[in-house]
Amino acid sequence: MLPLPGSIIILLIMKVAIWDTYVQRKGGKIMHFDIVVPETLKEQEIIFKFGAHYLAGKGEAGHILKSDECRFCHVSAAPPNIVADIEAKGYSIIEMENCN
Repeated sequence: MLPLPGSIIILLIMKVAIWDTYVQRKGGKIMHFDIVVPETLKEQEIIFKFGAHYLAGKGEAGHILKSDECRFCHVSAAPPNIVADIEAKGYSIIEMENCN
């Protein structure tokens, strides 16, 4: 449905915090991924739990993230696929290197 002429369209953009994460895999390679959460989420412990959940799904269960492996990087506007992930599970992951 198209907006009526003269109507105002308001776009809501979700701001997200990007947490840059580097973890050594069991095989020795360094896995690089970003944990993406709502900008308002500041609790490092919760963000680390999201990372641990992701790692378990990658066969790296039992890894406990530490602050030297996962750090806040920046705030950005989220594209629709990231917004959908966050709405579904509270976070999203952007795989960068050695994640598969």
